[in-house]
Amino acid sequence: MESLYLLIPLSVLLVVVIGALFWNAIRGGQFDDLEGPAHRVLQDDDRPEGRSPYNEGDEEKNN
Repeated sequence: MESLYLLIPLSVLLVVVIGALFWNAIRGGQFDDLEGPAHRVLQDDDRPEGRSPYNEGDEEKNN
């Protein structure tokens, strides 16, 4: 019975901490866009390694 005096307040404190962390994640925009990363994987650019869109103009200058 005496252990309940310790376990009940600890469990209530744990629920409050988890609720505060969840509320902070919601306010921070953690769950705003759940489908965007999945679509970005499918729209990935399939260029060969070593070629990036940033240095394509440099190859034309060197030739």
